[in-house]
Amino acid sequence: MRAYGSALALGVLLIGVAAGCDDDDDAPARLDARSIPKFAQPLPIPPVMPPSGMDGEVTEYRIAARQFRQQMLPPPLPATTVWGYGRESDPLPGEGVQSTYHSPSATVEARSGAPVRVTWRNALTDSDGEFLPHLLPVDSTLHWADPGGGAGHDGHDHDDEDGARYTGPVPIVTHVHGAHSFDHSDGHPEAWFLPDATDLPEGFEQRGPRYRTQRDDGRGTAVFEYPLDDAPTTLWYHDHTLGMTRVNVYAGLAGFWIVRGDEEEALGLPGPAPRLGDPEGTVYYEIPLAIQDRSFTEDGELFYPGSRTEFGDYSGPFIPDSEVPPIWNPEVFGDVMLVNGAAWPLLEVEPRLYRFRVLNACDSRTLILSFDNPSVPILLIGTDGGLLGGAPVPLNKLVVGPAERYDVLVDFSNLAEGQSVTLLNTGPDEAWGGPDASPPQDPADPQTTGLVMQMRVVELRGAGPTPPATLRPPRTVRETTLPPRDVVLVEETTTGDAPVHVLLGTVREGALPWSAPPTEVIGLGDTEIWRIANTTGDAHPIHLHLIQFRILDRIPFDADAFSSAQAAWLAGDGPLPSLDDFITGSAAPPEPQETGEKDTVIAYPGTLTRFIGTFDRAGDYVWHCHIIEHEDNDMMRPLVIQ
Repeated sequence: MRAYGSALALGVLLIGVAAGCDDDDDAPARLDARSIPKFAQPLPIPPVMPPSGMDGEVTEYRIAARQFRQQMLPPPLPATTVWGYGRESDPLPGEGVQSTYHSPSATVEARSGAPVRVTWRNALTDSDGEFLPHLLPVDSTLHWADPGGGAGHDGHDHDDEDGARYTGPVPIVTHVHGAHSFDHSDGHPEAWFLPDATDLPEGFEQRGPRYRTQRDDGRGTAVFEYPLDDAPTTLWYHDHTLGMTRVNVYAGLAGFWIVRGDEEEALGLPGPAPRLGDPEGTVYYEIPLAIQDRSFTEDGELFYPGSRTEFGDYSGPFIPDSEVPPIWNPEVFGDVMLVNGAAWPLLEVEPRLYRFRVLNACDSRTLILSFDNPSVPILLIGTDGGLLGGAPVPLNKLVVGPAERYDVLVDFSNLAEGQSVTLLNTGPDEAWGGPDASPPQDPADPQTTGLVMQMRVVELRGAGPTPPATLRPPRTVRETTLPPRDVVLVEETTTGDAPVHVLLGTVREGALPWSAPPTEVIGLGDTEIWRIANTTGDAHPIHLHLIQFRILDRIPFDADAFSSAQAAWLAGDGPLPSLDDFITGSAAPPEPQETGEKDTVIAYPGTLTRFIGTFDRAGDYVWHCHIIEHEDNDMMRPLVIQ
């Protein structure tokens, strides 16, 4: 397979707004992305999420997920119905109303070592307290949360899109991606919970089988506690519900979570960043950039595929007459680039140094970012797990897989007032096949998805800092005498080569679904080297919960020969294969941008991707691909530390 003001969020609560299914004759047509004005609206800068108070040394938040309308497309194009997180007590955004509700959502600002407690509320209800159905098509034939267990819908008995689409109350659970969390607050995909709606159907489970809360705050909530013994870094929070993460995140449930600390602040990096109580018009030199691709209908609503046929490679039959889900698509690529929730925005910059925290929050798209003016240098200072050791790394492009974060300094001092520079994306409009894809892939459409945002130079207000020569001392990489843990990535297709699943597995057991017994069972405190053997044709961003790790290298191997040998072993016709017997070349070091701590690594096709990490907190976690369509259709496995 291949700061938010009322002018930016014009919204009132809508009841039962549906989007994304253009196979309905009455549905609005898909909006032509080329018709949307580019660089016509300012970049929204996420404000800080206000806490609700303190409990001793613990900072407390009450954060709800709600539905509202937001101006994602440039006016006079219509506003969009979205979901987003905000302070529970805030009103929904509207004309003249200040609100923290936005997509992506306000930033949780925290300090390293300062614990946080969040009461997460599922408030996806209307003004009468009745549940809101999903904005987007939910495929009930997947292995998913399924709060009704088949009750309230009969999707499992139909092979068409309408019969398979779930329209009941929406479960959610929030995961702080990259956080060193206890498992009870990690956002396990089966720890979901429904809203406290007045009309929950009879027989529906209100909470998932692994629901956990640190105190009872009533129905429709979960209380999670975060020790935040993380290094200063850029994290993000997003929904993580089993089998429907893709649609919950696409609808808007995501935001930044930034951890700060004294070591970082002593470097004199560009700032300020947004803070609580900032007056309107505050100028920022540290700015988070959440990049997403989305599609829209002509009436401004989100478009998301409502049929498997839209992928263009398969027309049926579907479940139960085949293994192919009728709605789920192997990947989804939008044709409109959003940054912080605005389509192709404009940012005014001064001719000085800026700090950007870059997040790829796309569902499936790998971004390859660069500026259209080579006189604008990029310096990498941090990765998923925080600051690099040693000096900043100069880059002329930045490859960012889904869920990866990169902390960069960008110097606009070579530009004159009035000049503009455009941030480009040359990643393909399909699943990325890695840097050596054969045949080479076409870059993104230069009129739409090849454009991200524009920076326009304005008058300098004052000289900025210079980049630090050294960021922090390099961290020592722990060693291990344990044998490597070999895992495999496998694509399963129909007879006609239409993708059905992309699965994780092991050499001995082969591809395994989410429901199979855990195979990644690790001793508490163990340091392990993992080897990810990618037998598919796509590059997969693999994310491990709990830990940060160091990428060691990538080793080419004969994926086809290995797959044949493994198939023989699984059929009882051959010996257990060893990955070492299929290596075809020398190890390549990590990319220059990958030298820091990581929680997500891009596994290239035909490659053994090696990393080393220490599993230092007991519990039930998960690891998965962060192409969210893959994750939602079983490309996720348990990770047990004991």
